[in-house]
Amino acid sequence: MTSKLDGKVALITGSGRGIGRSIALKLASEGARIVVNDLDAGPAQETVAAIREAGGHAVACVGSVTAPDFAERFVGTAVSEFKGLDIIINNAGYTWDNVIQKMSDEQWYAMLDCHLTAPFRILRAAQPAIRALSKADAEAGRRNVRKVVNISSVAGLFGNAGQANYSSAKAGIIGMTQTLAKEWGRMNVTVNCVAYGFITTRLTTSAAGESTANIDGREIKVGVNPDLLAMMEKSIPLGRGGTPDEAAGAVYLLCIPESDYVSGQTLMCSGGLTGI
Repeated sequence: MTSKLDGKVALITGSGRGIGRSIALKLASEGARIVVNDLDAGPAQETVAAIREAGGHAVACVGSVTAPDFAERFVGTAVSEFKGLDIIINNAGYTWDNVIQKMSDEQWYAMLDCHLTAPFRILRAAQPAIRALSKADAEAGRRNVRKVVNISSVAGLFGNAGQANYSSAKAGIIGMTQTLAKEWGRMNVTVNCVAYGFITTRLTTSAAGESTANIDGREIKVGVNPDLLAMMEKSIPLGRGGTPDEAAGAVYLLCIPESDYVSGQTLMCSGGLTGI
């Protein structure tokens, strides 16, 4: 293991599978201690086991990020288990698409609850702990830059047909990022955002309508029509979708010391795609 993040404590939502798992493994490989989260205990514990087998440190905090008590429990796990809090990655998410005239209130609020309200609650719950840790650092003469990385999407920057709910939530997290960069700079915290393009995960690689994912008790259809997928990949300058490991790399860039003076920014990780 290298040690760019040696001893750092990182909270990562949605890190049992897909992009979140890759982020957790990447940060752990650099020495970070990870609080893994997933809706289901099995994937969360698998990620924890993988980190521990590689010589790292991790614990699981299982549950939905939209649960009213989740934020306090998540932050509390980091403080109680690892006695610190240095990195917060708001990654958990999914899509539930429809054109606006057919979109239900349930679909609308599900996206806002997961992609915008949940990160808000987590960051609100984290503020007292970060403030206390920042004060202790200052009193001890230590310079410790903490990091928040929120996950957005090119849909939040440019919109995407059939995703009024998802695009609105992902645009909102960019606004939250820019605001928190201004509020938390005094505590030596950088707050940035990564906007993903097409990343190949279990939610995107299945044929449309053939697979579902159980999310908060709802069976949500996942996948992309193969013809649409081929067309999407042709529109990407690099000619393909990104991998979860490549997606994790963009987050990693905003967590390491080299980015300590970068804040309030949105980094596109899209293979060169600059619109939809």
